[in-house]
Amino acid sequence: MQLQRALTALAELPQTSLLASSSFYRSAPMGPQDQPDFVNAVAALATMLSAEDLLDRLQAIETAQGRVRSRHWGPRTLDLDLLLYGDTCLQGPRLTLPHARLAERNFVLYPLAELAPDLILPDGRALSSLLAQCSRAGLERLD
Repeated sequence: MQLQRALTALAELPQTSLLASSSFYRSAPMGPQDQPDFVNAVAALATMLSAEDLLDRLQAIETAQGRVRSRHWGPRTLDLDLLLYGDTCLQGPRLTLPHARLAERNFVLYPLAELAPDLILPDGRALSSLLAQCSRAGLERLD
């Protein structure tokens, strides 16, 4: 499976350790609905790479696994997003940290809660409060 190969690639990144990964979750696709369901997970890494270098490496993994960017929010074989980078807050042309839509997406929040249920985001919001406002509807945990 694509996600399992991605986790293996994450574990092999230089100056980086894969600390944990969540369960896999199936959800309806974001954007156009004329594409297969998405399968999502969250991984925790410890890295000495900068946020920008890590983003470059994530995109290289996507490319190596056949990602083609043919249309915005269209079908993709793999999409590796950098959700958080410690307590870093950043708004740039290539990278926004925390991820701009992290708080809106149940397929991000629920897997993230598996790894860090007591997480406080860099802006002071508790993950638990975001979960309380985010429906689990349409999200299926896969075994």
